[in-house]
Amino acid sequence: MLTVILMQGEFQGNGRWAFYGLGFFFGLIALIAFLTFVIRRVFRRGREEQTSPLEAAPNSDNASAFMTASMQGVIQKLREQEKELERLHREEKERAVQSEKLSEEVTRNMPAGLLVVNAMGIIVSANPAAEQVLGMRGLAYRRYSEALGESSGLVALVASCLQQGTIHRREQVEHTTLQGEIRLLGATVSPIRRGDKINGAICLLSDLTELAALQQQVQLKENLAVLGELSAGIAHEFKNALATISGYAQLIRGENTPEETAEYAGLILEQSRNITQVVTEFLKYARPLEISHEQVLLQPIVERVVAELQEAFPEVQIAAQGNFGRVAGEEGFLRQALLNLARNAVEAAGAAPGGGRVRLEGSIVGNAGAETQQISIVDNGPGIAAGALNKIFVPFFTTKANGTGLGLPVVQKIIVQHGGKVEARNHAGGGAEFIVTLPAGPTASEALK
Repeated sequence: MLTVILMQGEFQGNGRWAFYGLGFFFGLIALIAFLTFVIRRVFRRGREEQTSPLEAAPNSDNASAFMTASMQGVIQKLREQEKELERLHREEKERAVQSEKLSEEVTRNMPAGLLVVNAMGIIVSANPAAEQVLGMRGLAYRRYSEALGESSGLVALVASCLQQGTIHRREQVEHTTLQGEIRLLGATVSPIRRGDKINGAICLLSDLTELAALQQQVQLKENLAVLGELSAGIAHEFKNALATISGYAQLIRGENTPEETAEYAGLILEQSRNITQVVTEFLKYARPLEISHEQVLLQPIVERVVAELQEAFPEVQIAAQGNFGRVAGEEGFLRQALLNLARNAVEAAGAAPGGGRVRLEGSIVGNAGAETQQISIVDNGPGIAAGALNKIFVPFFTTKANGTGLGLPVVQKIIVQHGGKVEARNHAGGGAEFIVTLPAGPTASEALK
């Protein structure tokens, strides 16, 4: 019984301790939950204080403050986008300016001439190369027909392009500069279209004058070589036949023949002499020249030509001025060429009102090592007829009653064989000018090979 009582007391004591342990355990859990709640509340409040107005929760207590904060966020983003657009616009504008500058640089420095004509026929753009090719400045904002001149072949190309939209590719046209110089131009003209409407024309120009002159000189040399080979034998036979005819005519005149027969024999003899002279001149033109290419001083040659012509034509004033230097060639041939040109000028100026005047002008142009000697023979005569200007160097073409038509072709042959060229043109105020161009200086002989 005692044992049962002790065991019951012990069980009751242990129950109390178990009850106290469970209470402590649940209390500890409640404390931990409370601390967790407090900590989470503190951290949530800190996050809410750091959150921007735009990110504030929509269930805010103050709706007006929430809307104001939202609008401010939208405005802020719009301002940022506006700044970005301004930056992009500024960069695009800078790129456009740089592109325009590059286009201007390319246009200004391109070797080909560029003309831009609008639909009204006004030149809105012209680069320096175009002004140099056309021989005039200040082309911009002028009507193309007035600036280029009605005689320019380029005017017709631009007109057809503006009116019909015709495209002209690699056309060759003649253009006369303000100084009266005739230039051969290569032109490509294309319309500027916007839809079906023509808003203008673009002209690309190049100066082909020197190239055409070189081609002409090469062709002339080849023709002279062929002509010399073919004509030498024919001219020799002609001279033999003429000598026989002249001999028989002299025999007839020497015999006791009727007066009428003697007169006929005299006419035969006279015509034979004329034909012999023509054949002789033709042989000078056709026969190859033997040129030594020695250095020749032009000043004494020019002075001698002036003295001879002044003595033969005292009524005409003849003068020489400028710089006459040294060229490579044959002195006799050069003197013959200058004398023929000066004689033609004197004969043309002989009947000029107020007295004839002839002037020989010399100049050396170009850079060192590539200099050329130019000699201009200018007169105040009637000039060269328009129809004859392109034919005066053609053999047997003449405007003189007793001319053979071989004087100027012989001059051209002499100058070409010396590596130069000869040109003819009219002055705006009247008279003609022949320009001889020869290689100058010690390197001239190399240019003639």
